Amino acid sequence: MKQVRPKKNLGQHFLTDLNIAKRIADTVDACPEIPVLEVGPGMGVLTQFLMEKPRLTKVVEIDSESVAYLNERFPRLRDNILGEDFLRMDLTKVFDGKQFVLTGNYPYDISSQIFFKMLDNKDLIPCCTGMIQREVALRMASAPGNKAYGILSVLTQAWYDVEYLFTVDETVFNPPPKVKSAVIRMTRNETTDLGCDEKLFKRLVKTVFNQRRKMLRVSMRPLFAGHNVTDGFFAHDIMTRRPEQLTIEEFVELTNMVDAELKKE
Repeated sequence: MKQVRPKKNLGQHFLTDLNIAKRIADTVDACPEIPVLEVGPGMGVLTQFLMEKPRLTKVVEIDSESVAYLNERFPRLRDNILGEDFLRMDLTKVFDGKQFVLTGNYPYDISSQIFFKMLDNKDLIPCCTGMIQREVALRMASAPGNKAYGILSVLTQAWYDVEYLFTVDETVFNPPPKVKSAVIRMTRNETTDLGCDEKLFKRLVKTVFNQRRKMLRVSMRPLFAGHNVTDGFFAHDIMTRRPEQLTIEEFVELTNMVDAELKKE
């Protein structure tokens, strides 16, 4: 069977270590019974272990060469190989509106976009696991007060408990990436409502982290473009802090402050 050639433009780095592949596959067991969607299976090193589990597994792969390979190698998976772009998919249609676990050896260059799509579909995805660039994994799992704490940390941890599971060396890939990788697991927390305007929350988080070294009284000003801010709004104690110092609860509180201020006009 002809091997698939890793394509640089798709960010493909094929995992070659079967022990690590099995360990990644086993991370989905934290959410038993519900089906699994694997993103970017490549030549199926992870897929083969997912298929052993007593649940439905589907894979989505944008690379036509990989799709042909998977069809040949895994005949019983054929009806569940989706030759599509994950970022463009309607996830409500994958399992007829049912919840599923998202997993994969995610392409580095779109991993953040994958997780933003996960957040947009958080009620469908109670558990997300997989391998990403170590730097991104550290950001997602980072606590307030750390340099790694940022947009992805806040938006993800608002809805998911994030676990950094283990680090993966460069040598177990073809071709080897220039950075280390890490396996993470995200499990939906008990939050069903942030207690603030969710769209404004996202906008606030993204705005202030775009100027993460500045105090909030400076980095927040773009939120009020075209609005007159009342005297004293930027005099609150929280305004002298920087975004990386705020907990998610404080971002919610700040969102409500901004919301109230915008509605005063």
